[in-house]
Formats: sequence, C-alpha cells, structure tokens
Amino acid sequence: MFEALSDKLRRVIRDLRGQGKITEEHIQAAMREIRIALLEADVNYKVVKQFIDRVKEKALGQDVLGSLSPGQHVIKIVYDELVEMLGGTSTQLLFTPRNPNVIMLVGLQGSGKTTTAGKLAHYLAQRGRNPLLLSTDVYRPAAREQLAIIARQIHRPIYEDGDCHDPLELCRRARAHAQLTGFDTLLIDTAGRLHIDDALMNELEQIKREMRPIEVLFVADAMTGQDAVNSADQFHRRVGISGVILTKMDGDARGGAALSIKAVTGQPIKFIGVGEKYDALELFYPDRIASRILGMGDVLTMVERVQAQVDEQEAKRLEEKLRKNAFTLEDFRDQLRLAKRLGSLGRFLEFLPADVLKMVGLDRLTPEHMAMIDDQLKRTEAIIDSMTPQERVNDRIIDGSRRKRIARGSGTSVEEVNQLLKQYRQMREMMKHIAAGQWPGVGTLAQQTNKRRKHRHKRKRRRR
Repeated sequence: MFEALSDKLRRVIRDLRGQGKITEEHIQAAMREIRIALLEADVNYKVVKQFIDRVKEKALGQDVLGSLSPGQHVIKIVYDELVEMLGGTSTQLLFTPRNPNVIMLVGLQGSGKTTTAGKLAHYLAQRGRNPLLLSTDVYRPAAREQLAIIARQIHRPIYEDGDCHDPLELCRRARAHAQLTGFDTLLIDTAGRLHIDDALMNELEQIKREMRPIEVLFVADAMTGQDAVNSADQFHRRVGISGVILTKMDGDARGGAALSIKAVTGQPIKFIGVGEKYDALELFYPDRIASRILGMGDVLTMVERVQAQVDEQEAKRLEEKLRKNAFTLEDFRDQLRLAKRLGSLGRFLEFLPADVLKMVGLDRLTPEHMAMIDDQLKRTEAIIDSMTPQERVNDRIIDGSRRKRIARGSGTSVEEVNQLLKQYRQMREMMKHIAAGQWPGVGTLAQQTNKRRKHRHKRKRRRR
C-alpha cells in the first residue's frame, strides 16, 4: 500500500534531515521532488498543485527557516497536509434510533461491491449490529445468488424473493421484513454498470428517495486510480454519496485514488479493503495512513489487529506457561497460526516505522525474501502438524526414526526438522530467562542495575 510514493517521500525527508540549515532552495528542491512523486502516484494534478502550494507557503515562513530544527518543521508540515488531503479525521458510520438503518452501496460493475457488502455486514455484526443483506441487482446473471453465497459464508441472513424483479419493490419488502424480524441495519447492494448511464442513476435516485438511507457509500477499485475518482465525482453529482469504500488497497502501490478522492468529491473515505478475506475491511484513518506513507509506521493499527485476533484467556494461559517454562511445540504452532491470521510478513512490516526496520535489518527484505519467510512458516507448521500429540508436548522423545517419519509426513527433510527443533529449544531457553527477569548471558535485571550503580560510583570516586 503506497509503496512507490512512500519510498520517494522518505528519500526527500532523509535529504531534509541531513541538512544542518534549511534554505529556500532546499525547500524548492524538496517540493519539486514531492510534486513529481505525487503525480507519478496518479494523484489528481489539481490536488497536487493545492498541496504543494500550501506546504510551500507554510514551509517558507520565518518561524520555520529560523528554527533550530527546520527539517523537522517541514516534515511536520508535509505530514499535516497529507492528513488533510486524505480527509482530516476518521469518519465512522452514524446510526439512528430508527430501525432499520439503511445503507446503500453504489458503484460501477467490477469494483468489488458485492464482496464489500459481505465484508461490511461481517464488520457490523462483529461490533454488535444485526444487519440484513439485500441485492437489488436483477440484471446481472447470478448477482443475487452471489450475495446469497457470501451471506452463507459469513453466517449472515439475506432477504431473498425470487418472484420479485423490481429493485424498488425489493427494497420495500426487505425493509418491512427487517422491521418485523428485528434487524437494525439493512445493507443494500445495488446494481452496477460497466459505465455510468441515466437508467442506473435514475434507479439509484428512486431507491434513495424511497429508503432514505443513513449512508450512501460509493465502492471503488483503488487500483483504477483517477478513473475511480472521476466515477465517484459523477455519482456524487447525480445521487449524492456520503462516503467512499476503496477496495484492493493492499494491491495499490501508488495510492492516487486515496489521496485525491476527498479533495475532488468532498466526501471522506470511510473504509478500505485490504485483502480477500471477509474480515479484511478496515476503518480509514487519515493520520495513520499519512504516518505510514512517511515511514513513521502505524503501531496503533497493528495493536488493534493483534488484539482482535488474540483471545484474552489464551494470552493468560500462554503467559502462565512461559512462567513455568512449559512452552511446548503445540504452543509454538499456535503462535504461528496467530501470525498467519495477522496476515503476511509484508503486511505486518508495513505497520513498523522505517527507522525500526532499518535498526533490525528488515528494511533490506525484498518481497521475494518475505514470500520465502512466509513459505518457511508454512513448512514449520506442517512439520509440527506431522508430530504426534506426545511429541508436541515432549520434544525429548523425538529420536532419529521419529524425525524421519515427521519429515516424510510434512514433505520436508530431516535437516529441516532438526533445524526447527534447534530453533524451538533456543526460543524456549530465551523465554525461560526472560520470564525469570534475566537476559541470557547477562544475568537478572536487578544484577544489571547493581552493576550500573557500581560503575557510576567508581567513576565518581575517580573524579574526586
């Protein structure tokens, strides 16, 4: 996400930080590079011009040029303007006491609207809402069947009426059904077209007039760049949208749509799709995205993602096992499965600041390296799965013949099995020391503290 733009902006920032004193020439050169980076990222040229003008005006102020750290000032200005360009603040869905609250999803055919309807239903259900799905796409073959399949996969109800082929009448019947059966949200997946036409817009206007939705969300494919922005603008002019959901953000290295859509339409991005799974829908936070683009990381989103996947009781159980030095290969496998639920290594590293990645040497990892590591994690899980329950609990019983059997069962080699057991034992040993408040080869934290105190006292005595 935003990889191409992020790399270029980080280089500009690095150059600014390297200057002892920032001059007007430095800022002009930096703005030139940023302008090129934004245009190459497929950001709307008018939006780019406004952005550069605002940053330049603020960066050339005397307060900045005369400060002790002008480079940091300029970076802060770029960050603030990026946040503003992306929408300013996060805008969540606002529900009313009236039930059902109606949400319309609109957009062109092929933008991922039907899948997004399922993702949004799953997202709302996870947060205590009771959504009912409805497809009004009576034109595209099997469109209603597609949403019904998705509804079954996410275990959410869908209103179906095979005898009705009028979109407006379907909406009326679904609303009446929701009122009678206690659904608080009605999610309408409307018909799309390969292009915008009057028939589509008239139908959407009628549904909006009749259903009075709390939200009309335009669903757009982020990878189509300015085409997505132009379509959103046209839908807003004709129908009136209240927000945008950008799909396939995980595959968009440029980010032009995300950086342009708020400035062009005036409507905020509310959600982004970041994967194929039905839980891969995230709230859009402009400040967090701006931080990620500038290489400052996004630790808050990372923490939220981990918390969503980690069961509190399971975490306590693992902590207790670590204290008792009872961390088994089965526990090791559970941690690998948790890592898989959090996504690929590449997606996880996106949340860490660039300076941290550089410090631990992960900044040099290529996508190929990350894919290899992900593949190795899968092979590691396969090795543990090929063990018996007794072997997972007590690795000491795994002798030579057992290692051969495990290698055959997992489709790996005996060398890989040996390597896994070695890594696991090293990890368990390290965890034992940490649980005891020690660092391997150094001693307890208290001992370290005492050593530091003694060194300080010795230095003081020498000075005297």
